[in-house]
Amino acid sequence: MIPDFQTLMLPVLRSTEAGEVQIGAVVELLASKFGLTDEERATLLPSGRQTTFANRVHWAKSYLGKAGLIEPTGRGRFKISERGKEILAKSPERIDIKFLDQFPEFREFRERSSNDDQVVSSAPSNASEIQDSSLAPDEAMRAAHQTLEIELSRDLLDRILSSPPDFFERAVIKLLTAMGYGGSAVEAARALGKSGDGGVDGVIDQDALGLDRVYVQAKRYALNSPVGAGAIRDFFGSLDRFKATKGLFVTTSSFTQSAKETSEYLSKRIVLIDGPQLAKLMIKFEVGCRTEETLAIKRLDEEFFE
Repeated sequence: MIPDFQTLMLPVLRSTEAGEVQIGAVVELLASKFGLTDEERATLLPSGRQTTFANRVHWAKSYLGKAGLIEPTGRGRFKISERGKEILAKSPERIDIKFLDQFPEFREFRERSSNDDQVVSSAPSNASEIQDSSLAPDEAMRAAHQTLEIELSRDLLDRILSSPPDFFERAVIKLLTAMGYGGSAVEAARALGKSGDGGVDGVIDQDALGLDRVYVQAKRYALNSPVGAGAIRDFFGSLDRFKATKGLFVTTSSFTQSAKETSEYLSKRIVLIDGPQLAKLMIKFEVGCRTEETLAIKRLDEEFFE
């Protein structure tokens, strides 16, 4: 298990006992010390630019610096301060945010963060709450973002279920065109089903010229009414009638295990999209929702100061 950034504070400080260290070397040293597996060492942040463990080591280093326990000596290099030596001499069992609060520089840093956070009154939690958690600040932002998307997913499904059946038809077709099927032309998607039956049968061109087509069926079921294997077999029969080789089955609910197994065993390729996946795709391609605000996570550019 990858340790959180507060657990890494004391090991990072101890790594400087022998003198100046380089952050990359500290990451490797602590990864071995904590016995991380190859998979844990390689686990990346959502950005894909840094490993989760390296990110947490950097945050531990940053907080130690705010408390004056370490000092920067160059690009990616640092050493222990006199205060840091005094702390290690006391053999602390753990260094975390509460421990660092004894230092005035660190308290000032937290107060500044809290004051900045008050500018955004709609924030899910204030800076102090984020800093007190086991999550690094950027991890806390991602967790808050995930919470917002979960709530948005629920709202999207609720609104679809409360709308007329033909609205669901239009939503599915718009999503598929937004995903690039048939290019951006609305003409690429043609609804064939009848509204009022709780679902939609349709066909969408997989390419702009209409050389390959995907048959689509959507069932607007209540969240507690999963789609069974019978519906998948019926859909398979529809594919035969249309001489189609590919099918997409979309529902606002879920699929039973037998329905999933049936789709795997049938001779035609049938992709199943359940409610959570549908909402996730709608959010990703901004169908039924839109971006309200963009928050960018930025880091210090060490090269600028060299």
